[in-house]
Amino acid sequence: MDWQEKIDPTQFPDGLLSVAQFLHENSPYLSTLLARFEYQLEESSFETLDLAIAEELAAFERLPTDITLDELKSALRIAKSKLHLLIAIGDITGALSFEATVNALSDTADNALNAVLDWQLRDMHSRGLIELDSPEDPQKGSGIVVLGMGKLGAHELNYSSDIDIIVFFQQEAPALRFRDPSNAIDLLSKLVRQLVQIMQERTGDGYVFRTDVRLRPDPSAMPLAIPVDMALHYYEARGQNWERAAMIKARPVAGDIEAGRNFLEQLRPFIWRKYLDYAAIADVQSIKRQIHAHKGHGTITLHAHNVKLGRGGIREIEFFVQTQQLIAGGRAPILRKRGTREMLRTFANEGWIEPDVSQELDTAYVYLRRVEHAIQMLNDEQTHKVPEVGPQFEAVSKLLGHASSQDFSAQLVGTLKRVEAHFGLLFREGETLSALHGNLVFTGETADPDTVDTLADLGFSRPADMWHIVSGWHFGRYPAVQSERARERLTELTPALLEAFASAQKPDDSLLLFDSFIRGLPAGVQLFSMLHANPNLLRLLTTIITSAPRLSSIISNRPSVFAGLLEPAFFDQNAPVEEVEDALTGMLFDADGYEAVLDRLRIFAAEQRFRIGTRLLTGNADALQTGHSLASVAQRTISIAAQEAAKEVAAKHGSFASGQFSIVALGRLGSREMTAGSDVDIITLYDGVDALEESDGAKPLAASTYYARLTQRIIAALSAPTAEGVLYEVDMRLRPSGNKGPLASSFDAFQRYQRNEAWTWEHQALTRARPIFGEAELMMKVRNCIDQVLNIERDVEKLKDDIVSMRQRLLREKPAYGPFDLKNIVGGLTDLEFLAQFMYLSSLRKLKLDGAGARDILSWLGDVVLGADETVELIAAHHDLSTVLHLSRLCTSSGLDPAQMPAGLVDIICQMLNEPSLAHVQERLTSRQMRVAEAFRTHVGDATV
Repeated sequence: MDWQEKIDPTQFPDGLLSVAQFLHENSPYLSTLLARFEYQLEESSFETLDLAIAEELAAFERLPTDITLDELKSALRIAKSKLHLLIAIGDITGALSFEATVNALSDTADNALNAVLDWQLRDMHSRGLIELDSPEDPQKGSGIVVLGMGKLGAHELNYSSDIDIIVFFQQEAPALRFRDPSNAIDLLSKLVRQLVQIMQERTGDGYVFRTDVRLRPDPSAMPLAIPVDMALHYYEARGQNWERAAMIKARPVAGDIEAGRNFLEQLRPFIWRKYLDYAAIADVQSIKRQIHAHKGHGTITLHAHNVKLGRGGIREIEFFVQTQQLIAGGRAPILRKRGTREMLRTFANEGWIEPDVSQELDTAYVYLRRVEHAIQMLNDEQTHKVPEVGPQFEAVSKLLGHASSQDFSAQLVGTLKRVEAHFGLLFREGETLSALHGNLVFTGETADPDTVDTLADLGFSRPADMWHIVSGWHFGRYPAVQSERARERLTELTPALLEAFASAQKPDDSLLLFDSFIRGLPAGVQLFSMLHANPNLLRLLTTIITSAPRLSSIISNRPSVFAGLLEPAFFDQNAPVEEVEDALTGMLFDADGYEAVLDRLRIFAAEQRFRIGTRLLTGNADALQTGHSLASVAQRTISIAAQEAAKEVAAKHGSFASGQFSIVALGRLGSREMTAGSDVDIITLYDGVDALEESDGAKPLAASTYYARLTQRIIAALSAPTAEGVLYEVDMRLRPSGNKGPLASSFDAFQRYQRNEAWTWEHQALTRARPIFGEAELMMKVRNCIDQVLNIERDVEKLKDDIVSMRQRLLREKPAYGPFDLKNIVGGLTDLEFLAQFMYLSSLRKLKLDGAGARDILSWLGDVVLGADETVELIAAHHDLSTVLHLSRLCTSSGLDPAQMPAGLVDIICQMLNEPSLAHVQERLTSRQMRVAEAFRTHVGDATV
């Protein structure tokens, strides 16, 4: 025998009066209603129950037009309570079919909304705020559209359901005029706010319906009453698939019904696409995972199982239906019906699903909905969870007419499993994508309580604030998420993103950083698709977001740089020179003109810097390798820029038949120790031309002017901002005579200056110098000149005094900003570099280093000049200081502040130095600095100021 027939009619020999004892025993809420409205049962019987319900529904329409607000509230609550009692009795006894039950509940909400809106419009008319053509029928022609959404829209309301509505209005309606049209949005938003308050306020007579307006477009930004034109623009430009799915059930329930139908007709292209929208499956999958990812949901456990959201629950059947509608409803109008059961039958009739699947899901849907009703009839609570073992569980079993609780348990579990099996076939590809357990619902105006709980369980300290941030992504408030496809991809990523941020040291900060990151993205589809396809990239992006704001800004401005990380060999090793050269050649292949080449160089350098920085961040390269790689990219791009600049100058001014030109790198570029934030220190030299000789172009120039003009052009090519940003900032203060000297020096002048006039600090700088561009002959002459100058015999004591004096000057003019200013701090990298340069100029003059950094010099010193232990200690200090400096320049733009350092960066620094905490790192760096400072004092002198 079917479960619906298990109640024996002889159980109620006196008709409805016999139901009273049954309800007293099993439903506290209905028992309370019986006490209030017992007289009504005496007038009713099973046969006339539907008539009694119809009579009470009509009571809403018979309310007097001059009723006060308090009288309205009381009348609505009493009518609704009477209907709740009658509908519950009909549902429990089987006197009402399932369809009749949900229709009556939906009609109750419809009639209540209409009664309230009638009263409100008449009240506004009487106060002169609006003018109605027909106060006796105020809603007709008013242009106000109240759409019922969800179960209300589908005429499938459950027993203790909220009602979801959205209110739109025509700014020029045929039968309603505003006293102040400019105030229409504010006035009608107040109307909606009052309507919600009237419906859900609890008084001594109870409440009517909890009313939710969060399904309106972008609820945090949109008013409560939305102009139709504004709404249509939103749906066309930013509407999401979940909103398409929601609009399937939308129905005008109050207000100007004809205007509501016209509005839905205008939305038809948004809801129903002409093509088979299989792409929507992925988005509906992700929505389903968000709404359905319920705690304890990995298996079906009867007690405390959520029959709406849990596995095998009502929502799975609804998603099954809505997904099929989204896929094919655009081509097949017959699939555009609102009702769940009606659509299941239509799918079977049209061949979309097998008849037995339709029948099983239909039977399951009715049963689960009645289980839901019975659960809610206990105490009129908006809950969908099966009670724990005990009196309430027994009561639900009896309200459903089961012979025993064991019978109830078996039927419910069997039903849930059948639904889960059918739903799993539709969503079998996506179920493994979410590892989270808990609600993840980011739609609506206010934070979903269960989602807030989930975020708190994950470790977010401000879960409600985090909810609003994620909600903003789904409403398309940033350029990167304004396209539908971008939102689909991000929706799918959200569970994994939250899980990744939750594993960070400071989850809230990580999420805020990611929010800032996507706020800066010009578009998101490409990046979100890459992340969706490759979980390793998602983990890497999380690392970058939480530790390296500077790298994040590169991705924000140029998301394509991330694509290079898809290459399998990316994480294995630094790219060989040939690979970089090939990439640059490909980048420049079809560049058309000077400006195009400069833009391509900027793109190339940004991508390469990103790749190199990411390798450092992930531990696939150390500081030494990173410095070399960055210098290689800089040298190659500077060379191309110089070639292009030379062509531009030659086109205008000609050239010199025997002229030669060279760029000499100094500083970190020269010693191949560049960091992510390094500028380029260069000087330019020329040779092979007479001082009075002029170039052979249309506008000839003397040699000094010509090469100065070429140098200016090179500087502009490197540092002028284009649409793709700046290539490198250029520093030429190390040229002969500094800023007072000419931009380009002749080789002879350079040679004389270095041998006869240069200061000691300029020879210190020369230890890192090397030519990086130009004719081979001149480059060789420059190398030989540098070697000869560095080989000059020196007064060691004077050398010490000069170096100490320069160090003191720097300490005065550029004091360390804090403990992590590892370049300028006493015992930092500047001290190490000065110490190494002193050793080079005093002890290693015969070596030809072609640009040498401190580590190279210290390595060549061995145990001859310094003791073996001291050399090892200084090299270790250079490693630690350089590692943290590189990470600092890579990850931030303002230096490291322990109090403000991104949590992810702290983790990376600790990992790279193999220390358990930042405090241990600081202690280690302090120890290294003390050893460097001691060595500097011992070998060079005391630079304390």
